[in-house]
Amino acid sequence: MGFALSSMQLTSPAFATGGAIPSRHTGEGEDVSPALAWTDAPAGTHSFAVVCHDPDAPLVTPGHYGYVHWVLYNIPGDATGLAEASEEHTQGLSDFGRPGYGGPMPPEGHGVHNYFFWVLALDANLDLEPGLGLWDLLERIEPHVIGMNRLVGTYQRG
Repeated sequence: MGFALSSMQLTSPAFATGGAIPSRHTGEGEDVSPALAWTDAPAGTHSFAVVCHDPDAPLVTPGHYGYVHWVLYNIPGDATGLAEASEEHTQGLSDFGRPGYGGPMPPEGHGVHNYFFWVLALDANLDLEPGLGLWDLLERIEPHVIGMNRLVGTYQRG
């Protein structure tokens, strides 16, 4: 199937689709990941990956754009979400240069940014090593993606 939206739904008790991400989940607050929940994973799902990406960040490198805030993978196929401040599963590297979640913190005066939280359902348990960046992860999992969907939140620095 590759990269295509599916009937999976991704939600968070912290913010609604298109809603503002609470400061608790940002670099200006406690910088903890929001709780996430997903439903309707495709039949044959063996694992999940979750990422958060800011396409509005004014950064472009060859073949890439935006800013990566979270890369998480090797999530078991029977999972239906993540707790707030989750440190479970395998952490990849964000563009902050460290593993784990790094919350929104766009440049001052840069306006509202959109943050895309993605859940990807995979048809295999890949047992990937820690520390993959988003683009490396996507290259490795692309042949195994059988479903995906997103939740978009917004944030603007005060």
